[in-house]
Amino acid sequence: MLGKLILLFTVVPLAELYILLKVAEATSALTTFLIVIITGVVGAYLAKSEGKAIISKIKYELSCGHMPAENLIDGLCVLVGGAFLITPGIITDIAGFSLVIPFTRVLYKNFIRIKFNKMLDKGNINFWRY
Repeated sequence: MLGKLILLFTVVPLAELYILLKVAEATSALTTFLIVIITGVVGAYLAKSEGKAIISKIKYELSCGHMPAENLIDGLCVLVGGAFLITPGIITDIAGFSLVIPFTRVLYKNFIRIKFNKMLDKGNINFWRY
């Protein structure tokens, strides 16, 4: 796991830097800078509005006495997507927008649900009820 994290935190920033330099070479440094700023601002706004909507859905589900499992997974996706969107880079922006936008988020939700179910089956996750 540590090796994967080290790889993630070294390879992804290098790939991001390479792509940003290529975009700057093809357009201009100002254009690249504006792309980074605009995607960050738009992404932060989108993540904030999606997050507020999800929080209100979670509150409603809880007030009805239901466990908001789907909305919690949505919240996780929006949280991670928002973090990706404020990170400068093209790869992280694509991943971030796909996590924040509801109709593309479905792919991630299915993957997360499958991973959680596998972890439950193996006994890697324990739940306690009070």
